Amino acid sequence: MCSIIEDLESAAMQLSRAERARLAERLIASLDEDVEIEQAWAEEVHRRVKELQSGAVQSIPGEQVFAELKDLFR
Repeated sequence: MCSIIEDLESAAMQLSRAERARLAERLIASLDEDVEIEQAWAEEVHRRVKELQSGAVQSIPGEQVFAELKDLFR
């Protein structure tokens, strides 16, 4: 195995469980990059930001959203 890979693996194993999970997600996501999909998401984000800024849509506080979800799944 390449020394740099061994060093990275050793350093990664020193991370907390949550940090390792985040790192794994980012590494896996990097394998699945698709320029067209990334562009489509960027356009969608831009569209939604414009809707919020123009007042065309209103945001809902996260606490309210999670409370409603909890009620829905009870």
